[in-house]
Amino acid sequence: MPTPTKGPRLGGGPAHERLMLANLAAALFTHKSIKTTETKAKRLRPVAERLITFAKRGDLHARRRVMRTIGDQTVVHELFTQIAPLVEHREGGYTRITKLGFRKGDNASMVQIELVLEPVNPKSKSTKKATVSTKAAPAGAAPAEESVETPADDEVVEAAVVDTDTDTDTDSNADAAVEEAPVEATADDVAGEEADATAEAAADAEAEVK
Repeated sequence: MPTPTKGPRLGGGPAHERLMLANLAAALFTHKSIKTTETKAKRLRPVAERLITFAKRGDLHARRRVMRTIGDQTVVHELFTQIAPLVEHREGGYTRITKLGFRKGDNASMVQIELVLEPVNPKSKSTKKATVSTKAAPAGAAPAEESVETPADDEVVEAAVVDTDTDTDTDSNADAAVEEAPVEATADDVAGEEADATAEAAADAEAEVK
């Protein structure tokens, strides 16, 4: 909330200044926008925003605090029921001051002070925290992860290659065994045939001797 500027007060004394600011605040809450001098507007802004902060609370104690400044119950009721719900999600900055030029006669700087009642979308706190954590992360974090993951992938590929080679060798040995089996069987058959031929020759020789 803006702090009041230091210097001479408005009006003839402190009580006069409080009444002037209370009347200006009541007019601002009633009409939503008023034209006044720049000095009065800058003094009115902290008072009006403080009253709106009380109105956002909405309890009985806050209503009584506002009644200390503004005695008109109609204005207080409008502040609590109409203005406070419109600025519920706004975190400060309830008023806007726009310069209008200089007044004829005394050349005083004139401004327009109005209430900021446009709807505002509240920002989620989780998104802010996620953004802050992302920005705070070191730049070399991502490459480090990649360097850790790359050897693991290479090892997996190498293991797959080794397994493939092992399976290939096993299959080759099995095929060789299958191919050699018929060769061994053929050799046995040849030996059997030779034995049979020898036995027949021996039998023929005995027959001739007889």
